[in-house]
Amino acid sequence: MTADDARPLARGRVATRLPAQDLDRARRFYSERLGLEPVDERPGGLLYRCGDVDFALFRSTGASPGTFTQMAWEVDDIESVVGELVRRGVEFEEVDAPGFRTRDGIAEIDGNYPSKGARGERGAWFRDSEGNLLGIGEPIV
Repeated sequence: MTADDARPLARGRVATRLPAQDLDRARRFYSERLGLEPVDERPGGLLYRCGDVDFALFRSTGASPGTFTQMAWEVDDIESVVGELVRRGVEFEEVDAPGFRTRDGIAEIDGNYPSKGARGERGAWFRDSEGNLLGIGEPIV
C-alpha cells in the first residue's frame, strides 16, 4: 500500500454543494446580491467558480437548516466586501455567542489555524435566498 492509497481523498478536489429549492431564485440572488454568474449549468444545477475553486447549487426538495456555516470565502478586506454586499442588499447576521460578538456584522475571532500564519480571524455571516448560511473571513496577521 502506498501513501496515496492510505489517503485516497488527499489528492482530490473539494466540491461544495448547496441545496436550492428554487434554482431560479438562487441564480438571481447569487447574481444580483453577490455578483456571481454560473460558469456552467446542467438540468437542476448551477456551477460557480471563485478563484480556482468551484461550488454548485443544486435543485433539492430538502432545505438547509441554516444552523451552521456551509461555505465561506476568505478575503483580504472584509470591511469593503461586507460594505459592498450590504449595498447590494445582503443582510448580515448579528451574532452574540460565547467567545465573540458581531459589531456592524463583523466578529473578531481569537485563534486561527497555525498553518495559516494568523493569530485570529474576522468573520461575517449571511443567508442566501435558500437559507444556506454562508460566511466571509479575513485572517488577522
